[in-house]
Amino acid sequence: MYNQELLPKFDLREYAAEQGFTYDDWSFEAVPEALAYFEALEIPFELAEKITEIVMDGGNEIYREIAPRWDGEDALFDVDEFADLQHFPNLKSMTLFYTGDEGALEAVRARGIEADWA
Repeated sequence: MYNQELLPKFDLREYAAEQGFTYDDWSFEAVPEALAYFEALEIPFELAEKITEIVMDGGNEIYREIAPRWDGEDALFDVDEFADLQHFPNLKSMTLFYTGDEGALEAVRARGIEADWA
């Protein structure tokens, strides 16, 4: 959605200033307020239906906006539950962080979505 500019980009520094909280710039952990923001973010159906591909890549800037010094060495952003895929009717492919859960990968593929590990 960032690549298509469907939603405004989240900037942790700006959000912290607006909301009046501080966070550790050197933290490898998620900033709770950033996580709460994304958990509460509602994506309208008309935007969700525009998504055809999801690519999880450790270099994506969104991860640094949630956990400033995240290094990809833990499971912080691993996905192992896919019930929300029903909200993305035109999703054709997913590249996921490796979790080793081949059953989850097969469950995504069973929905007709090309899926593989990053």
